[in-house]
Amino acid sequence: MIPMPSKDSPAWRDDEELECVAVLPEAPGVRTFVFRAPSAAMFVYRAGQFLTLDLPVPGGNVQRTYTISSSPVTSAYISITTKLQPDSVGTRWMHDHLQAGMRLRAYGPAGLFHLPPQPDGKYLFISAGSGVTPMMSMATTLFERGEDPDICFIQCARRPSDLIFRRRLEYMASRVAGLGLHFVVSRSEPYDVWTGYRGQFNQLMLGLMCNDYLERDVYCCGPESFMTAVREILISLGYDMARYHQESFHAPAESVSDIKEFDDPVPDDSAQAEIVFARSGLTVTCTEGDTIMQVARAHGLAVASGCNFGLCGTCRTRKVSGEVHMVHNGGITEEDIESGYILACCSKPVGRVEVDA
Repeated sequence: MIPMPSKDSPAWRDDEELECVAVLPEAPGVRTFVFRAPSAAMFVYRAGQFLTLDLPVPGGNVQRTYTISSSPVTSAYISITTKLQPDSVGTRWMHDHLQAGMRLRAYGPAGLFHLPPQPDGKYLFISAGSGVTPMMSMATTLFERGEDPDICFIQCARRPSDLIFRRRLEYMASRVAGLGLHFVVSRSEPYDVWTGYRGQFNQLMLGLMCNDYLERDVYCCGPESFMTAVREILISLGYDMARYHQESFHAPAESVSDIKEFDDPVPDDSAQAEIVFARSGLTVTCTEGDTIMQVARAHGLAVASGCNFGLCGTCRTRKVSGEVHMVHNGGITEEDIESGYILACCSKPVGRVEVDA
């Protein structure tokens, strides 16, 4: 439970400025800024919420929102972790100028992306890049409660050196049995051995890392394209999306009306579809829950295949017309998709589809 303020240590209110007490490097272009209240007031918030800082950049103050990376269990200070981007304005000012002893106006904490008041469930945290920030707050909170948590923590980054909080997460995982830690990188680095997962996060990785994912509440944060891919993976695996929660880099939800409703396509096993196999001269009626590969094999058509998981690319087939819902595991390039190719093993028809098979 989050500690409540007492008469001697009241809760911090945003009419009091925050004082920066430390600036800590985390990864290339990533820094953690630690703040305290000059009055020694306590910080009361939920793990996963954000803080808005009023930053005195040249040309006039700007307000920027940052997810809190510290745990509310340790309420004497509060920290945010920021990643510098090419077009950063507020974050650029912080990295160049903010140092210990300086004071800033701040507002909050706020936000609806957070753990429940009594977080005793089973959790799956999935993040990419600086989207790990709210997950760090959540994981630290569960760790500091003094009970063994039940967390599967997946962090994705471009390179091993871009894994934010890696050492701190490894320390926590070494002290409790219930924190399962998994890292995925797009590529390794020269002269630095990497023995973890490499490539694009996919269904196969999820099954290997967390085989009971259907039993867990999922919290996800990262670039929009990454979160879309995660949702597609979960939907394709039959996950109950009512238990899925996500935060956006650009638009954290402050009220229920701000929560984005997803319009992700969900294959309907009861909806009728039709597949035309152009070269074979065969037209087959099926459902939108069937894959092109399943229908082809059921009707005696020979379609080359390998893994049947959208990984190897052996079943690449040209789509002549129509739409499909395809959730692959890296076996096809974006250029191929733009040219009209699909993977038959993981593509499901939406209405009428014609393929060159």
